[in-house]
Amino acid sequence: MALRLPRILRRPVIAAHIGNETARTDWEDALPSARFRIERESDWRRLEALLDRIEKGSAAALDEEELLALPTLYRATVSALSVARETSLDRALLDYLEGLSTRAYLSLYGVRGRLGPRVLDFFRHDWPLAVRDLWRETVAAALLLAAGTIAGYVLVRVDSAWFLSLAGGMAEGRTPEASTQTLREVLYHGAKPGDALELLAGFLFTHNAQLALVCFALGFLLAVPSSIFLITNGLTLGAFLALYASRGLAGELTGWLAIHGTTELFAIILAGSAGMRIGWAVAFPGQLSRLDGMAVAGRQAGTVMVGVVVMLFLAALLEGFARQIVTSEVLRYAVGGSMLVLWCAYFYRPAGRRA
Repeated sequence: MALRLPRILRRPVIAAHIGNETARTDWEDALPSARFRIERESDWRRLEALLDRIEKGSAAALDEEELLALPTLYRATVSALSVARETSLDRALLDYLEGLSTRAYLSLYGVRGRLGPRVLDFFRHDWPLAVRDLWRETVAAALLLAAGTIAGYVLVRVDSAWFLSLAGGMAEGRTPEASTQTLREVLYHGAKPGDALELLAGFLFTHNAQLALVCFALGFLLAVPSSIFLITNGLTLGAFLALYASRGLAGELTGWLAIHGTTELFAIILAGSAGMRIGWAVAFPGQLSRLDGMAVAGRQAGTVMVGVVVMLFLAALLEGFARQIVTSEVLRYAVGGSMLVLWCAYFYRPAGRRA
């Protein structure tokens, strides 16, 4: 709804009779606001006209000169509002300036546009740019995951009793006591579409998304929980690799995991890197306050996490469907390797030039 100048300010009150004390008082009360308005009214009306055109159409309705004038008029209006508050001018003028400033702010800084283009722009630019900017944290997260994997592998190879401690509830019968044939059947038993795979994919997505979001959300604790999360996942992975390697099935297990693991592990690494970015902002805020540093880091890390949820959804589909249906080891490696190449090309391709 368009705002208009208060009536008392559009037509100053003039006493009809000098001797009328009530009329004289009204004029004296209105005079400061009237003078204040007269000096600035042209800018307010111009800003109001520009906002009307934007709200009826879009910013494209303005020419270059009007676009350049818009932020200047906005700042002048906000400054006038500040002066009006400090000098305690009448309530009607304050309401008008507050409304006009709010409309201008939303037009200048608010998110406008249809949902489709916004989503497309997120996948084209926002998400990959945010991931590229977290490359240091991504390298650190990948190293922590690799360190955990190596540690888990070495521990189980040295003493198989470590396996149950590291694998926990994910063992599901795959233990050092299981036969080689039993371990192999898990990798090649196959499945048919409709064998409750939809439920499995849904469960995997929910479970992995919850873990990733917790890893991100606890990043403010100096990134310690995020680091522990990455190392723990690596320990579990290393434990399974050691178990299958002891039976000569390391290559088969790697192919079985690769079909979805390249996407899932990449998503976990990005979730950990997002948590690290927030933890780093808390520990070393620089010239900003810790709250401001967290806010800046949170916006960027939040963009990455939206994409991480998309990756985990794709990983759940690959794990719940493709991994169970595709039993060829060559195809499993091909699918997993292709997904890794696609993600790396998508995130780290040359940025190119943007207008």
